[in-house]
Amino acid sequence: MSTEHDHGHERERGHEHRHEPGHQHSQGHGRGRGSGSPSRPGLRHRLTHLLTPHSHAATDKVDPALESSARGIRTLWISLAVLGVTAAAQAVVVALSGSVALLGDTVHNAADALTAVPLGIAFVLGRRAATRRFTYGYGRAEDLAGLVIVLTIAASAVFAGWTAVDRLLDPRPVEHLPVVAAAAVIGFVGNEWVARYRIRVGRAIGSAALVADGLHARTDGFTSLAVLLGAGGAAVGWQLADPVVGLAITAALLLVLRDAAREVFRRVMDAVDPALLDAAERALRDVPGVRGVGELRLRWIGHRLRAEVAVVVDGESSVRAAHRVAVAAEHSLLHAVPGLTAALVHADPSPAPGESDPHLALAHHATGPA
Repeated sequence: MSTEHDHGHERERGHEHRHEPGHQHSQGHGRGRGSGSPSRPGLRHRLTHLLTPHSHAATDKVDPALESSARGIRTLWISLAVLGVTAAAQAVVVALSGSVALLGDTVHNAADALTAVPLGIAFVLGRRAATRRFTYGYGRAEDLAGLVIVLTIAASAVFAGWTAVDRLLDPRPVEHLPVVAAAAVIGFVGNEWVARYRIRVGRAIGSAALVADGLHARTDGFTSLAVLLGAGGAAVGWQLADPVVGLAITAALLLVLRDAAREVFRRVMDAVDPALLDAAERALRDVPGVRGVGELRLRWIGHRLRAEVAVVVDGESSVRAAHRVAVAAEHSLLHAVPGLTAALVHADPSPAPGESDPHLALAHHATGPA
């Protein structure tokens, strides 16, 4: 006997279990440790349920996955506005000073800020409902946008390195140093603020692409810093300051590229933090009726996390009883694993003496390690 249970985020399913961000429990739902009168944590747990929307009705609350998409889009708009103001301020200084170096930095910042566009489109696509062709929805568009961002960072590093080498071979003086330095500071501060903002929100909602875009903004800040340090070197009479600093910044860009590529590559390859698996296993083992935890898989689809797990239940249980255990297991997972929006729970009967493996008929379909 086996039963499967999956409460996904598709609204047409008619039976959803939604949790607002921040409403998570490391121990199942409504269970205490030990016996006797309810403890204060138990009271706090019940009060949390009274004060926080917590329902199985699809229309009772906002889907937290959609809410996180809205937060990501809002972050992109705000950061794009900040970068737009930064580039505009630098453009004014370029017009006043005629600095070619600053002009290149301004154009670079303005162009790279537009990488928010594909990521914004990906967030919008990710909010569309799943279809019969795209049965998991459109969340993977976010990962594709992350690849675009990584390629843009790589292009930035190549451009910075090429410019630095060109100036090393053909040094040129930097004029209007005070205003150039001021504009460089504006560029660095604006990009670093945007970088911190995007990275913080990206990690909060589980978006590797938004984190990569934050790292991309940081590369723009490094470029502005190169202009500032180059102007400082020129002010003390070191003609090669600009290209030498440019080479150092290129090396820094390569480090940022490595971090961004690793973040996006892991997401595309369905990598997850092992700590999430540990949390899921602990939660499942605490569910009454679960006698063991079999295969457990987690995967990110954009910034949504899905789970697939097999749990062992009493082999003599009825289908309804096994289903109740599966529901409780899913419920516990939704509380215990941050970012989880759907879980598919497969209930396997505990083996009886002399009974053959119920999955033996599937053995010849196995194509890889279990």
